[in-house]
Order: sequence, then C-alpha cells, then structure tokens
Amino acid sequence: MPASSLDHFYAVIPAGGVGSRLWPLSRAERPKFLRDIAGTGSTLLRATWERLVPLTGENRIMVVTGQSHATEVRDQLPELTDANIVLESEGRDSTVAIGLAAAILERRHPGAVIGSFAADHLISANTRFRRAVREAVRAADQGHIVTIGIQPMAPSTAFGYIRAGEPFELHGAPSARQVDEFVEKPNVQTARRYVASGEYLWNAGMFIAKAQRLLDELAENAPELAAGINEIADAWDTDRREAVVRQVWPTLEKIAIDYTVAEPASKKGALAVIPGFFGWDDVGDFAAVTRVHQAAATCTEEVGVIGDRERVVSTNASGIVISETDRVIAVAGLNNIVVVDTEDALLVTNRSNAQQVKEIVNLLKKSEHPEVL
Repeated sequence: MPASSLDHFYAVIPAGGVGSRLWPLSRAERPKFLRDIAGTGSTLLRATWERLVPLTGENRIMVVTGQSHATEVRDQLPELTDANIVLESEGRDSTVAIGLAAAILERRHPGAVIGSFAADHLISANTRFRRAVREAVRAADQGHIVTIGIQPMAPSTAFGYIRAGEPFELHGAPSARQVDEFVEKPNVQTARRYVASGEYLWNAGMFIAKAQRLLDELAENAPELAAGINEIADAWDTDRREAVVRQVWPTLEKIAIDYTVAEPASKKGALAVIPGFFGWDDVGDFAAVTRVHQAAATCTEEVGVIGDRERVVSTNASGIVISETDRVIAVAGLNNIVVVDTEDALLVTNRSNAQQVKEIVNLLKKSEHPEVL
C-alpha cells in the first residue's frame, strides 16, 4: 500500500475510563492508560501513540481525554499538538469521544478516514497490527464501517466476540468479512465452541471509517446525540467553543459506540471485520496483567514481580506481586496470588477473583476513605 494512500487517515485515541478493576494501581486521577500496568517500560498511552505514528505521522493523531488528565497526557506525548487534544469536561463514553473527534476532523479535513484505538490496550506484533489497519483503511475508503477482530489464541471469557460471515470481496482488502453479530462475554463452554468453529474473533473495539460515514450512521440511530455532537463540532475551532460546550455537553447521552454505530451497522450488513493476527489484550483486570506478564517473562519464578524484585520473597507460591513501595513482601503457600502494594493502599486477591476488585471500589466509594480512589 503506497504511503500516499494513508494521507487522509487520522487516528483517534480515546483516553478515558478509570479502570476500576485495576485499583489501586489505576485511580481516578491517574488511570491505567497513564501507567505502565504490564511492566513493559512504557505507559499504555505512550505505547499506543508509538504504534500509530508509523501509520499517520505525529500530526494526524487526535487524543480525546478528560480535562483532569490534560497535563500528564501532554507530558507523556510532547509531540501532540494543542489542536489535536480534545478535552472532555465530563466523560460521556465512546460515542461522544469518537463521534466528536470524527466531526471535528471532518470539518478540518473533508473526506478523512478515522480509526479509533483505545489508549489502554496492549498489543504485540506491531507490524501485523499496522498491516491490518492498512487493510481496514482500504475497506473504509470504499464506504464501509470496519472493525478489527483478533484471532483468538484460546477460549476466553474475558472478551466479547464478533461472528464473521461471508467475505466482502473488497478491492485491496482481501481478508474483509461481513460482521454477522456481536456477542457478549461468553461462559467457558460457549467460548470453547466459538473458538472451535473458526467463525469468531475477539472484539477489540477498534473502528475505522470515513468520518462522515460514521456520523451518518450515528445520525440515523441516535439523531439527538448526533445533533449535539455536530453543534459542538461546528463551534470547536471558533471563539464560541466554550459557551457551546457548556450549554450542550450536559445534554449528551452517555452510551458506547457499539450500540449507536457498530451493532446497528452490522444488522444492515454494512460492517466489515478484518481479522488481526497479533497479540492483543485489554488488560482489564489483574488476571490479565498476570497473563500478560507471564507471557512476556524471561524468568522462571513462580511469583512474577513488577517493581523491585529484591524486596519480594516467596516459597511454595505462584502469581504476581506489583510493588510501588519500599516494603518487603513475602508470599508463602498461596497459588495464583495477586498482591498490589502502593503507598496508601494494599490489595490482596487471586486471579480467579480479579473481577471482584470493582466491587471493592464500589465499597470504598461509600466508605470513610474515598480519597484512595
């Protein structure tokens, strides 16, 4: 694919959410996308940026994030221009984040193709990732809304799935297939059946489309929300921005783009999926962190450590310890343990109960110590 074919492609990085299942590492003021959650040496946001720059260059990446995260986002991404950071006064979920970015970019660059890539996902085999994105851009250029589904490495109950149907036979996108349906996180038996069938891909929440095509779909399915987004976009690059945002933003519905664009498009046979043959994880809980760390580890210790290895001792144990303090941590006789030690909070759980961390967060909201959130 000639480099010039990507000249009208713009990447959007929605950088929001608290990541409550990763508390106490992920906090409201410093959520997981700003952290080196997996111990790779790079924050998830920075890794996302570096993965996209070869496709777009530094000037065609837009980041949508909360106002409270603006300073650290700019610190981590010094190449990001002021024009390409969209600050939300309050999170309104992915339809508003992606839709507003699409509307702004369409006004600045009519005919733009946009791709949305979450700031808090972990991806390996970046060359294969970029190959899939290039193919998705070709399909989007032909008027389709496109998603990238991940070829499952094993049955997983942690992710939603996409059922891929017949080939689309699009020029320049030979692997594009029609999306027959989206399905929610399955149980173990169903996940095994999905993977064995060869018809299902993990839903990674990546969407690529012409900006106007995405906005048209949104207008058809959620006209009031689309009207509000367009009203803000009309004022965005003018001196009316602040007044219009203040008036319109509180009226915007909080809803995921899966429900306003992706699923309705799939029901009409208008959504294509490109299979992605690269490592991907949304790092949604500490079971995922453990899985990612073990896959990347070159050591053979039963207890993996993110932090100071010398301050962690273990015997007859397995799992992961994440340490951000000077305390010595000792683990004995426990399997699949998860220990997260920060300056003001300590979490102890195990892999099978990692999803319950969100319940701890809900309890803390009602407790006498909400400051640790």
